[in-house]
Amino acid sequence: MTYSDIPSAQTLVLYFKSRGVKNIVISPGSRNAPLTISFTKNTFFSCYSIVDERCAAFFAMGMAQHIQEPVAVICSSGSAMLNFYPAVAEAFYSDIPLIVVSADRPSYRIDIGDGQTIRQENVLEKHIGYSANLRQDVSHATNTISKFGAWLLDESQERIQSYNEKEISRALTVAFDEKYPVHINIPFEEPLYGRVEEPSVQIKDFEKSSEEDPSSEENWEELANVWNNSPRKMVLVGVNQPNAIEVKVLEKLAKDPNTLLFTETTSNLHHPEFFESIDSIIAPIEKSENSDELFRKLQPELLVTFGGLIVSKKIKAFLREYRPKQHWHIDTKKANDTFYCLTRHVETDPNQFFNKVVSEEIAPSSDFKVFWERKKNNYEAKRDAYLKEIPFSDFAAFDQIIKKIPKGYQVHLANSSTVRYAQLFAMDKSLKVFCNRGTSGIDGSTSTAVGSSIHSKEPTLLLTGDLSFFYDSNALWNNYIRPDFRVILINNSGGGIFRILPGKEDTKEFETFFETSHELSAKHLANMYGFEHIRAKNEAELEESLQGFYVKSTKPKILEVATPRVLNNKILLGYFDFIS
Repeated sequence: MTYSDIPSAQTLVLYFKSRGVKNIVISPGSRNAPLTISFTKNTFFSCYSIVDERCAAFFAMGMAQHIQEPVAVICSSGSAMLNFYPAVAEAFYSDIPLIVVSADRPSYRIDIGDGQTIRQENVLEKHIGYSANLRQDVSHATNTISKFGAWLLDESQERIQSYNEKEISRALTVAFDEKYPVHINIPFEEPLYGRVEEPSVQIKDFEKSSEEDPSSEENWEELANVWNNSPRKMVLVGVNQPNAIEVKVLEKLAKDPNTLLFTETTSNLHHPEFFESIDSIIAPIEKSENSDELFRKLQPELLVTFGGLIVSKKIKAFLREYRPKQHWHIDTKKANDTFYCLTRHVETDPNQFFNKVVSEEIAPSSDFKVFWERKKNNYEAKRDAYLKEIPFSDFAAFDQIIKKIPKGYQVHLANSSTVRYAQLFAMDKSLKVFCNRGTSGIDGSTSTAVGSSIHSKEPTLLLTGDLSFFYDSNALWNNYIRPDFRVILINNSGGGIFRILPGKEDTKEFETFFETSHELSAKHLANMYGFEHIRAKNEAELEESLQGFYVKSTKPKILEVATPRVLNNKILLGYFDFIS
């Protein structure tokens, strides 16, 4: 094996190896050369080169999201690290253990007018689980240090080594145990390219934390009593890992006659008894003359939530206005007061909670679930009727696309209108659905999907809108895209979601600064990055294109679906009128 001759670089590599951090995403640079040398010359690690730092961070985050393990992303000094920030924020709010490692200049080079130097220490602190700012080794480049930073020599290399080991250990513990992103900043002095065959440092073994299970303090009898005696219960599930909830738990909830279980596409939960399109229930109530009466019929006494952030604005608005008497959030880590009525954070996982709380006996039935099941059956029938009436559009395209996704695929949804349209249609239960809902940005959806696909046993489909796709087009600039990677690009020539939001205007200014209308096509990007490109501009072409789209190929594919920019919003809003 080959290592950098700089002790702090060796120390980081040894700690990563001892904890099993195997996947290393590297953005090329000079200041991070000691790390690049050490990781790429060690066969334990799988290293990936991604030039664009923003793409690199989302690529690493997508990989960590998929394998549910920490993944490291490494960059040079200066503004490079700032490009990691969008992915760091997403990882922070989505509980993804991303390890950010930034090479830095020595402290005596900062703020003196040197190139590629910024104040890197703690720069991510608002959205990070732990910031480890390592100290510069004084056993390396001693002559340079004595000339420009002599005060650093007041501390021994032994003390610096001990401090750095503790900081790295703490950062990795947070990443592994708390599933937070962490930041490790390491200053290096030149020369940067020295190598040794054996490390000059030895690291201490990790001390495993022995935290007590907080769920042992819960009063399960009290929780079960409240649950089993509540005639109007609502379970609302946000972002959830595929196959995270036991089948027997789902069956228990489905059989409860007093429970409405609302899922989102990102929840990866399926059952005929569950309500899969929240907005199709809420929107008709909003348009009803007796909306207050209907909302009160829907208002739960007990709301139980688990999973990540909720997509539906309508359910959030409803629960904030018609608040339940009690709101419990089930999570081992945190509880967001999304609806301003949180009464209890139950610190356990959903499987344990429902197995302990939900009785096997069927409770006396209220009309709560029966009433809303009729509403669900109504909108499902009307949705099918509506689809037969409308012209080709985003709405019609999503229906056709979602129905044709092969079983078992991993599906990544871009944000904005893509994930919201997907909410209106049922996904096959075999699909594994992901979306960056921590910050809900459009900036890294493609990079995340590519990173996630690396270790996926199944092929990956990215379903994306045009602005998200073109914004993150550098995500295709790497050598790791599998030939079974598929992109369906809904190109409606702009930010179509702005046409359904309040403030929409038919003016040149609106089209330029809100909707950002354009006439771009993915054809040239596909050619540049070696993708097969297919274009469909009507229902017949889309149907024909989908027939061969998922067939095994030697190249990844982009299916670009052109839809009418000025018609899409009218058809979507018309759907809610129709089912009302």
